[in-house]
Amino acid sequence: MAICSVCFRHCELNEGQTGFCGGRICRDGAVTAGNYGLVTGLALDPIEKKPLSRFHPGEMILSAGSFGCNLRCPFCQNSSISWSEEALELTGLFSGGPRRQDLQRLAGRVYRLSPQKLADLALSLKEEGNAGLAFTYNEPLIGYEFVRDTARLIHEAGMVNVLVTNGTAEPEILRELAPLIDAANIDLKGFTDDYYRRLGGDRGRVLDFIEGAARTMHVELTTLIVPGENDSDEEMRQITSWIAGLRDGQGRRIGPDIPLHISRFFPQFHMTDRPATDPDRIYELVEIAREQLRYVYPGNC
Repeated sequence: MAICSVCFRHCELNEGQTGFCGGRICRDGAVTAGNYGLVTGLALDPIEKKPLSRFHPGEMILSAGSFGCNLRCPFCQNSSISWSEEALELTGLFSGGPRRQDLQRLAGRVYRLSPQKLADLALSLKEEGNAGLAFTYNEPLIGYEFVRDTARLIHEAGMVNVLVTNGTAEPEILRELAPLIDAANIDLKGFTDDYYRRLGGDRGRVLDFIEGAARTMHVELTTLIVPGENDSDEEMRQITSWIAGLRDGQGRRIGPDIPLHISRFFPQFHMTDRPATDPDRIYELVEIAREQLRYVYPGNC
């Protein structure tokens, strides 16, 4: 039995067993990334779609993702590669190593790319305005080894690395990746422990991750506003007050300059019991957030 050290779950895994996230596996007595080099999504996007509004604005970025996630958000926008039955099927197929017939059956859905091939692809798109590589779509930190190995090559090519993450990883993972990541968009899903528990997460760990990342890289945050869950004036003021108080490693206040994206919810996946967030409500919360933060952006409106 081996213990995974990537997130707070610390899954105890027997040989061949995958963790809660579906992306990590016990092999030869050690826990490693079972989704290493397996890419389910690849696109050249405007960097603003990550979303990043104050990092290389107007440029494009190659976005890549794998499968698996260590949260269980019922409104997941990428459920087919996160924690749905389809994602679990992928986990089962690849836990012992992909077979040729599996790859043929999943043609167009899963690609095997080495860090070097992915870095070469990013570099080949530089003339089309590509600034680098974004690790996104699923939760990239459950396969942090692939992020690390690829990000190193991206830096060697003189390009930038972007991380789009739920921030649910242990401090050791952040410390290992921090020198290689130039910018991150981190989900701050709400500001109550109960809400995070219902999403399968830990609010305190996410706050610690955000604080650590803000000291080492450009950080922007995203809060998805779900009607009846995290849409009150009070909670938005709690969120922005905490962000505004963040400081860098020298104690200087940096929080007011951290961009916050306040995004509109649409019913999907396992959460179809409520309407989409009223756009007017998003704009009201944006104005509240601007009481303490300089850069606040409405999303999905």
